[in-house]
Order: sequence, then structure tokens, then C-alpha cells
Amino acid sequence: MVTTKARDAGVAAVRGLALALMSLVGSITLFALAVTSIALIPVGVGVFTTPALLGLVRSHADRRRLLAATWADTRIPVVRRPLPQHSRSGIAGQVEHCTLLVKSPATWRDLRWLLVDMTAGAITALLPVSLFSEGVFGILLLLGLWKPVVRAGGGYWYEFVRVDSWTTAAFAALVGICWLAVGLRFAPQLVRAHFAVTRWALAPTREAELGERIDRLTETRHDAVDTSAAELRRIERDLHDGAQARLVAMGMNLSTIEALIEKDPAQAKKMLSMARASSAEALTELRDLVRGIHPPVLAERGLGDAVRALALRLPVAAEVDVDMPGRAEAPVESAAYFAVSEVLTNAVKHAQADRIWVDIHDADGMLRISVTDDGRGGASVGAGSGLSGIERRLGTFDGVLAVNSPVGGPTMVTMEIPCVLSSPKTSSC
Repeated sequence: MVTTKARDAGVAAVRGLALALMSLVGSITLFALAVTSIALIPVGVGVFTTPALLGLVRSHADRRRLLAATWADTRIPVVRRPLPQHSRSGIAGQVEHCTLLVKSPATWRDLRWLLVDMTAGAITALLPVSLFSEGVFGILLLLGLWKPVVRAGGGYWYEFVRVDSWTTAAFAALVGICWLAVGLRFAPQLVRAHFAVTRWALAPTREAELGERIDRLTETRHDAVDTSAAELRRIERDLHDGAQARLVAMGMNLSTIEALIEKDPAQAKKMLSMARASSAEALTELRDLVRGIHPPVLAERGLGDAVRALALRLPVAAEVDVDMPGRAEAPVESAAYFAVSEVLTNAVKHAQADRIWVDIHDADGMLRISVTDDGRGGASVGAGSGLSGIERRLGTFDGVLAVNSPVGGPTMVTMEIPCVLSSPKTSSC
């Protein structure tokens, strides 16, 4: 028990130190650059630098959201519209892009968080390691460190104890032990306090969240309609160019066979074999088409088994961990399945990964899916990226997508969709 607490406290101290470095280095640097760039917009320079810097700010905030979920099980909602894209080319398009970004409420929330993160966030993150270092220093005073310290300064105050002898050094060591005890007891809570401050600064107000959610759902509804229309056109094209063409050819072959069956039985037999092969190919194409619309294993066995079946067909090793006591509604399962399929395809094709891990579980009314690979990294959500399509697909269900993919890897893609699971034998969400 004591060993577990000590290990948890040590991990919390290391994480706190890492968070403090992110706050004092990353947040201060990004805040200074972003504010300077925004101030330079009137003279024209900021028009070209601000979008890139605000993109880095958003990535920095999303990385902290990801750490909050993995280190403290704290969910910080991402309620903002995707980065606006150019509707016009050239300088006019750049000005429009910059203007939309600066007007976005999410941009100012991110900047406010940077300001809070470099102050209160850094302090709460440093407290665990500060408690341990202060406690260790107090003990070192008793072990003889007090002598050179006193000689160098003519006396030394450790907290409220003036250290100038072995006796006072012993009192300082007792105080240090108290600090260590406090650190062992409260270090994990202090890290959670850091993420509580982060959530307070990053999460929108209820009114802003509802307003932005309405805008986002309106946009994703249009995307869903466009996607459905495109999917219907794809199905029609695949049927016309694939199975339908084969069935027409097979019908023509059968007509020819009718004419040849008495005159040239050998040729008729040969064409019957060709017709049988064409029917088998048409059936295979129809099965693939149906699988692309809604895989049978997804309907029959649920999301977990469907993703496992998907992983078995990958050319690289993949591990799938599922912890779902029930099933989500069919549209949510379908959206999650095809989102995971797209991420896995990206990991194999673009990330050149050798190993992939998929985790699917239910967390406080959220279907949370994470896909991690050991590829080369560098993935981002942007124009022309397959991840943008996944983000739009999830947005239809008020879901979110977070990507953490430093250059060199690894890449972790996290997806969350609000949904209450139900028993497979009862009605869904």
C-alpha cells in the first residue's frame, strides 16, 4: 500500500514537472508570439503569421486535453468549429482566413488559457515536485549540508526554522519529513488540480457551448447530407460499372448459349462455364458493396467484434481491447466503425506503422476510442486530410477528434461520441 502510494506520488511529481515545463516554455512562448502576431495584423504582417500561430495554439491546447484525459481522467470538451478554410485564393483569401480565426470565440478561450496556464497552471503543476524537493533538502540539512550553508550565509532559514546547529538541523529535517508526507498524500490531487484549472480556462460557458454546438451541428448536418448523397452516387456507380455490367454480360452469354446448345454443345458448355464465373464475380462484388455500406458482422456482433475482424485483415500486427457492457445505437456504431477503419488505413498506408493498438471503452456516457500506432508521426487535421473527414463524420453525432502525432511518432488518435450504451437485447441509446 505504501509502495503504491509512493509510486503514484512519484509519477505525479514527474508529470507535474513535465506540465510545468510545458506551461513555462510552451504556453509563454506561444502567448507572446500569438499576441504579437495579432497586434501586427493592422500593418499586414500578422495576416500571414497569425493563422499558423493560432493553429499551433490549438494543437497545444488539444495536447493538454489529451493529457487531461489520460493522466487525470478529466474530459475537457472541444466545442469549436474546424479551422476555416480559404473560400478565395491569394491575399484576399488569407485575409478572410485570418479574420475568421480572430473572430472565433474558441481562439480567445485558447489565448485566455495560455495566460492562466503560464501562471496558475504552472504553480499547481510545480507544487508536487516542490514539496518533494523541499522535503529532501530539509533532510539533507540534518545529514551535514547545514554546515556549508551556514558558513556561506552566516545563518539559514529553512521555512520557519533558523538552522545554525545540529539541533536546529534536526528540527528542519522534521519539517522536511512533513513536506514529504504532504507530497506523498496530495501529489496526485495537485496534478488533478492543474487539470481542473485547465478545464476552467479552456471549457466554454454553457451559453457559448450551446451556441457553438448549434453552429457546429448545422455545419455537420450539411456535411452529412452531402456525404450521404456522395455515398449514394458511389453505390450507384459501383452497381452500374460492376455487378450490373456483369449481370448484363451474363444475360447476353445465356442468350448465345441458347442458340448454340444444339448446334455447338462444346462451345455452349464453354460459355456456361464463363457465365458461372461471371455470376460468382458479380456475387463477390455485391458482397463487398454490402460490406462497405454496413458490414454484417457490425450488425450481428457489434462494434467490438467488427473492429477485431477489421484488425485481422490488416497487414500489420494489431491489438484490440474492448470494454463495452452494451451496444450503442446503430448509426453511432456505423460512424465509429468507419472512423476506426479510416484511421487504421492511414496508419498502414501513410504512417508506415509496424504495430497498432486500438482501445474501445465506455466512459461516463461517452464512447471513447483511441488508435495508437508506432509509425513516423506527423499526422494533422487539415485540408485534404482523411482525418478532416473523420472529424466531420463524428461531428454529425456531436463527437470530437483529438490527434497527438509528433514527428517521429508515435501517433494517438482519440475519438469520443456521446452515447449511452444499452444491453444488446434491448433498445439502443
